Amino acid sequence: ILTILGNSAVLATAVKRSSLLKSPELLTANLAVADIGMAISMYPLAIASAWNHAWLGGDASCIYYALMGFLFGVCSMMTLCAMAVIRLLVTNSSKSNSNKITKNTVRVLIALIWLYSLLWAILPLVGWGYYGPEPFGISCTIAWSKFHSSFNGFSFILSMFLLCTVLPALTIVACYLGIAWKVHKMYQEIQNIDRISNAAKLEKKLTLMAVLISVGFLSSWTPYAAASFWSIFNSSDSLQPIVTLLPCLFAKSSTAYNPFIYYIFSKTFRREIKQLQCCCGWQGHFLSTHSSAENPVSMMWSG
Repeated sequence: ILTILGNSAVLATAVKRSSLLKSPELLTANLAVADIGMAISMYPLAIASAWNHAWLGGDASCIYYALMGFLFGVCSMMTLCAMAVIRLLVTNSSKSNSNKITKNTVRVLIALIWLYSLLWAILPLVGWGYYGPEPFGISCTIAWSKFHSSFNGFSFILSMFLLCTVLPALTIVACYLGIAWKVHKMYQEIQNIDRISNAAKLEKKLTLMAVLISVGFLSSWTPYAAASFWSIFNSSDSLQPIVTLLPCLFAKSSTAYNPFIYYIFSKTFRREIKQLQCCCGWQGHFLSTHSSAENPVSMMWSG
């Protein structure tokens, strides 16, 4: 519920301000799409299976669930990586050069991100890699246990781990370390000035917001990655079901954090949310007034 409501508000704000959106903000909207897609396509089936105490739908639904999770997970990771790279380019470039990152460029980048994610998601369907159930039995993902049992599983998991996890994560960390150093140098240059420029304050705030978004995603998925890494080299029976279940649930919570971060750091987003609330409240008041006018009894009770 938090994921759908929060990210829907992000998308509604983006649509309302579509003509005013800056190029990097399109990546924020794309991240919201991935989060909503994960929540809608996966969570209801996982919740129903949890109540059933067993997976529902058999192998077909298991493959569907794992494919959706892999698709939206890789898309989110690569979107965060692209956001970090663009933030670094904008920070280290002059204003004229930063304007070269146009909306069309970012749209092409978003299309490439989805194609890259889709490619990795369908590879197990065409014979490279496998999908399978989680150890606790009410969720499905990549078959980590195939790492030792076949070269197919070994090569897929190793390639996926390097190209979809390690390399993007290292890129994110390197970019934000570079941005932090640039901002630090900027503050050193203006430390003798009584008033810090608004551009410097904005740069610091945007960087902090982007860092928190990335940290929230990476920290949510790290316990799951650790449990999956353990299952590669050890039997899944060596871990209690609750030990493998909690990292999976914590990873799913990653889709709900970003709207709260936007709300804290973005005055524009807070203002748009308040306008949406006022708009919804006005519509609700109008509908209730309209129905009361048609029904004398309801009008009497409304006082």
